[in-house]
Amino acid sequence: MTLEQLRIFVAVAEREHLTQGAAAVNLSPSAASTAIRQLEDRYNTPLFNRVGRRVELTESGRRFLTEARRVLASAAAAELALSETGELPQGTLRLAASQTVAAYWLPPLLLRFHAQHPAVELPLEIGNTETVSQAVLDGAADLGFIEGEIDEPALAMRLVATDRLLVLVAPGHAWTKAAPDAAQFAEGPWILRERGSGTRSAFEASITADGIDPATLRVALTMPSNEAILTAIASGGYAGVASERVAAAALAAQRLASVDFELRPRPFRMLWHRERYRTRAAQAFDMLLPRQLR
Repeated sequence: MTLEQLRIFVAVAEREHLTQGAAAVNLSPSAASTAIRQLEDRYNTPLFNRVGRRVELTESGRRFLTEARRVLASAAAAELALSETGELPQGTLRLAASQTVAAYWLPPLLLRFHAQHPAVELPLEIGNTETVSQAVLDGAADLGFIEGEIDEPALAMRLVATDRLLVLVAPGHAWTKAAPDAAQFAEGPWILRERGSGTRSAFEASITADGIDPATLRVALTMPSNEAILTAIASGGYAGVASERVAAAALAAQRLASVDFELRPRPFRMLWHRERYRTRAAQAFDMLLPRQLR
């Protein structure tokens, strides 16, 4: 098995199309097909089902895709470790961050870093805590920033900031006059972020510590973005949760109101892979971030 075969396999798998995958690695469709067939024949394992002009990964192919991406990421990191020269960071620093971090905390740091190191490109992928962690695991991101904690031994992490979560409702909601008791709190109805998001996880951990089972919450809707949550809550009748940073403008404009229900602060953490080479750019970005937080 060669790195070239892995690159061809990943290119075709990600596009689910032989011709497009071959073009992505500058090969003819026949050459790409031969490389994949050699892999399949050597290990006596079909990696794709051929469906007309399309190809679909088999179960073995899906498992292999995860490992192939990791091998290619490790190879790229090893090549970078040998090729970095000079004292100043250069090249590309790939970042991934969950929504609140990416939209409200990270941008000033990106601007500071760019001012100091203009030769470094800073592509940023935005997702939720789960997808950001996976991007760092797979090598698609050099550094990740999440809103909470994860349990992944391959990833190192450190605290870089803290954030305050608020329970939010529309102005005039009954909860603005009197904080809800446990039964009222569970009844909601709630509009929350999707599972896997840092906001949802931190909220559920906080109310669990207060003796409220998240499974008892009456969740009317789940939404994939902070902005959608704020807009839906403002329509009236629902409760939701967002970062104080996210809700600040809506609170100031009195489109939303904060409920007198204290939620525990949540951490913002930086992630990196324990076993991959950390470039000078990654080290320089790390040096910009706060330390000695508790």
